[in-house]
Amino acid sequence: MKSFMQKIEMFMEAGGTKKDIAFLLLSGTALVCSMFHLFSMPFDAAWVAIILCGVPIIVEAFIGLVTEFDIRADVLVSLALIASVCIGEHFAAGEIAFIMQIGGLLEELTVARARSGIEKLVKLTPQTARVVCGDQETMVPAKQVDVNAILRVLPGETIPVDGVITSGHTSINQAVITGESLPVDKTVGDEVLSGTVNQYGAFEMKAARVGEDSSIQRLIRLVQTADAGKAKIVGIADRWATWIVIIALSAAALTWFLSGEIIRAVTILVVFCPCALVLATPTAVMAAIGNAAKHGLLVKEGDALEKLSMVSKICFDKTGTLTVGKPKVIAVTSISKNYSDFEIYYFTAAAEKTSEHPLGKSLVDCFVRETGKAVGKPDEFEMVPGRGVKAKVEGKAIFAGNLRFLAENQIETDGLAEKGQEYLDQGCTVIYTAVNGIPSGITAMADVLRNDMSKVMKSMIRAGADPVLLTGDNERAANVIARQLHISKVKAGCLPEDKLNYIEKSQELGHKICMIGDGVNDAPALKKAYVGIAMGGVGSDIAVDAADIALVDDKIEELPHLLSLSKRMMTTIKWNLTFSLTLNFIAIALAITGILNPVVGALVHNTGSVLVIMNSVLLLNWNSKAE
Repeated sequence: MKSFMQKIEMFMEAGGTKKDIAFLLLSGTALVCSMFHLFSMPFDAAWVAIILCGVPIIVEAFIGLVTEFDIRADVLVSLALIASVCIGEHFAAGEIAFIMQIGGLLEELTVARARSGIEKLVKLTPQTARVVCGDQETMVPAKQVDVNAILRVLPGETIPVDGVITSGHTSINQAVITGESLPVDKTVGDEVLSGTVNQYGAFEMKAARVGEDSSIQRLIRLVQTADAGKAKIVGIADRWATWIVIIALSAAALTWFLSGEIIRAVTILVVFCPCALVLATPTAVMAAIGNAAKHGLLVKEGDALEKLSMVSKICFDKTGTLTVGKPKVIAVTSISKNYSDFEIYYFTAAAEKTSEHPLGKSLVDCFVRETGKAVGKPDEFEMVPGRGVKAKVEGKAIFAGNLRFLAENQIETDGLAEKGQEYLDQGCTVIYTAVNGIPSGITAMADVLRNDMSKVMKSMIRAGADPVLLTGDNERAANVIARQLHISKVKAGCLPEDKLNYIEKSQELGHKICMIGDGVNDAPALKKAYVGIAMGGVGSDIAVDAADIALVDDKIEELPHLLSLSKRMMTTIKWNLTFSLTLNFIAIALAITGILNPVVGALVHNTGSVLVIMNSVLLLNWNSKAE
């Protein structure tokens, strides 16, 4: 019951309203009463459908014609409605209005809801800043910070403006801007960006870019600009509406002129109503969306699958999209005769046991999971932000961190640096370990590929996708991943605007781009791309809001099915269109000869609508692997 109610809520949120549903139920009941004369009424019950469903169509068509001279499918529907009413064929008019409103409701259900992605981005914007003037520290609104002002940022706080560190050292989580999974060590002279989070040490900085010029504000503007410039696909029936109206009116006028029977002309208008044509696309789209949902794919934009069938390039973010987004230990190497690889692993994990650094936490988790052994707390522990940790484990002094940390503690680093370089060249992060002041080993960590990612990429390439890697990570790490997945085009070190610019320029050259990402920094690119796909599990809410499609459980292995499904959906739509047009022209021929009257004509194209829906429903259980 709960599941059913959730589906109803989703239906209501997607565009269906209580009023729309109530009007359709009343209209359907009225049409049944009109057809079978169930109740004695002073007027034809079909008038209920004409008023509730038909009048809104006529009003909308009139407004479109007068204000924008926009000839859409509802213009012909309005003509058929009015003509049917004029000659007393109320049931035919009501039936046309009813079917068209069902089609309109289906189209509404496939149109994207207004989303709150921009609002969530705005919430990431720091509201206050600590301005330092001499010995005084004052909290002021972040918008009022002046260029060259000195600010103090404490551990856990969000950096309010862009600037340069003047004292102190720390680690900064830059995922919101660059998408990098690991904090970046920062010290005096290094640049820091607004919206990023200070992880550990307190530091002071000089403001460089403030207010609307700050990184987080530029990111918000990028998302807004990308959304405004994204084209929407126009419905098939509306694209052809002008020609349909011209042909229908010409045929009706010519038939009336030659036969002298107005009922034949009205019948032509009735059977020419593009009910099946209007239903051809939204029913297939909805069935395909239902199919995608079964595979853990949430299609949020009505035209997303139609667009996906046309993409020529697929751009991937790296961290959290192609990779799991969390570093894992891939190698532990001892360079000391006194200690084994396992002992180096244990000493390093024990030293990091109480560390708050994400790298240290991941190392400890990996040790416990891989060895099945617990790690006790060190007897002594000290963390140096941006450097490493020193601890006492089982009576031994352990130093674990970067080469600068060891050098500052008078520990020889030559042997460690040479060994560590091998893993740095592979895109790894390296933790160097010394025991009792003697360099002893290294631990290499890396963000590894998702399971079966290589197989998924091969399937997508076979499906015609041209993959491109766009990542904020460093070039070395990006190239390692690209080689493993046979991706030839790589752009590393990308800021949000770099990804956006690449997609914008590619689309100006005629390429239709699909962007797949997970982070806040991917939001502008996801918005700008012809189709945006976000990782729904590990992805940020803002990235999911910006995308057209979300992988609910991060099932990236379903991407080949999604590509095939989009192409299958377009095939179904083309069959629907061909059938509906063929039926319409046959019905027109019968109407011209007088074989069909308006009521029978309405039932004929109603039958066509039902057949189109039945063909679309076959998409619900279609499986690309089975085919």
